[in-house]
Amino acid sequence: MASESSTVAKDEKNVSSFVDSSSQRRKTSFLMAQAGLRILVVAFTLVAISVTVANRQSVVIFGLNFQARYSYSSALTFLVASDAVLCSFSALSLVFIYILSRSGTTSPLKKYFFLFLLDTVMMVLIIAGCAAATAIGYLGKYGEEQMTWHATCGYVSKFCNRMSISLAFSYLAFFACLLLNLMSAHALIYRPIIKN
Repeated sequence: MASESSTVAKDEKNVSSFVDSSSQRRKTSFLMAQAGLRILVVAFTLVAISVTVANRQSVVIFGLNFQARYSYSSALTFLVASDAVLCSFSALSLVFIYILSRSGTTSPLKKYFFLFLLDTVMMVLIIAGCAAATAIGYLGKYGEEQMTWHATCGYVSKFCNRMSISLAFSYLAFFACLLLNLMSAHALIYRPIIKN
């Protein structure tokens, strides 16, 4: 009887240690995926910012010199600001993820939820910047005949092409943020990933 109870106790201990190690592996892989996506967001936003800020073109039309710069458009300035805020937040959240990975066996569910909320705010901010820049880019490329707004990209095509590249990287940053949010929401719904 005593040997049977000690065998059951050993089996329970083995199962418990297996569950703990499995849970720890899942937590580690979750945090690694989060860190990887945040590094991608930082990279995408840095490329988008550098392309936009360095983008300018001067043209002479009917003897007059015209310049195209991102700072002449409030929508493009908003996109750069959105990219900068998202880049800064993502870099700071990498530190937070590192701290969470070094935390002991206790999993701070409230901190994960707080990070999820901040990720959601950042995702909304970057899609707002992308939407504003897309709208002004559409007007620049096609104009609006009913409002008598003429397309300008025919005159400053180099500027428009570079802004398209920058906008594409901003959208990539948005999709990385969307993946972060989906992962975090899944982790919060199915708590075994972040369980003790």
